[in-house]
Amino acid sequence: MRTTLAKLSLAVTVSILIGLLAAEAQEAAKVPRIGYLGSKVLSPQNHEAFLQGLRDLGYIEGRNVVIEYRDPVGKYDRLPGLAAELVALNVDVIVVTSTPSTLAAKQATKTIPIVFTWAADPVGSGLVASLARPGGNVTGLSLLAPELVGKRVELLKQVVPGASRIAALWHPGDYGEGVENEMLREADAAARALRMRLQVVQARGPEDFDRAFSDMTKARADAVTVQSTNIFFIERRRLADLAAKHRLPAIFLVREFVDAGGLMSYGANVADLHRRAATYVDKILKGARPGDLPIEQPTKFELVINLKTAKAIGLTIPPAVLARADQVIE
Repeated sequence: MRTTLAKLSLAVTVSILIGLLAAEAQEAAKVPRIGYLGSKVLSPQNHEAFLQGLRDLGYIEGRNVVIEYRDPVGKYDRLPGLAAELVALNVDVIVVTSTPSTLAAKQATKTIPIVFTWAADPVGSGLVASLARPGGNVTGLSLLAPELVGKRVELLKQVVPGASRIAALWHPGDYGEGVENEMLREADAAARALRMRLQVVQARGPEDFDRAFSDMTKARADAVTVQSTNIFFIERRRLADLAAKHRLPAIFLVREFVDAGGLMSYGANVADLHRRAATYVDKILKGARPGDLPIEQPTKFELVINLKTAKAIGLTIPPAVLARADQVIE
């Protein structure tokens, strides 16, 4: 009888151990799923930087991590529906590539972690409670846009020393009223300090672009600083062409505008921000709570100048500015 009970006890123990080992093996074999809400086509180098960041941390797409892509294809009214699709898939984390996509994802879920690759002003845009302690389920990287507006105005003055009037091409409503007012104050203060007048020109969509540049020309603007928004980014080649057509030296926030023919850009290295976003994903997959991960500020800034465009509009870039450039396109 004792022998039978001992055998039964041993069998039960073995069965339990096998079950535990099987559960552990199943958990170990679980492949994390990342939702990616944004376009990998509009800015392939930034998307590749994110994938490289994952690879650096040991995540290989299609091997030990699955990425579910949802691309609005420039139609941002689709973002809420696409965010809802990723939530329905129950992904482990959602990576978003713009402020509108972050807001859509945040509205779609309060539980799935969200990592934004960049945002102009995470606090002012209502994405997080604070930079040090974001709270909730959202974290990511800041683009520091308001603080760089004045610097771009200064660079335009250095490139066009005789400028007395500078235009600011604006798309209202993309960042939120508080952030936009701060950016415009920065631009106006920088212009006044350099004895220039600031002309704010609004464009709510591509249909306003021709009128906007016509208004700048009529007001005799000497240069233009262009706000970086999703609509402007999509239409970056057309904006660069219009600035060249009107012979207006233009400065942009990110280098993609310069690659598309814009004169110059000064701002954070956005590819580096995408690469760094992968570290947030890694920490979250390993158990960190997004609300406890501080918003990271950019550490790399770059000045990119397109000499082809300068030549086309009859502009000579001062040697001192060229010497400071991180890249010159010839």
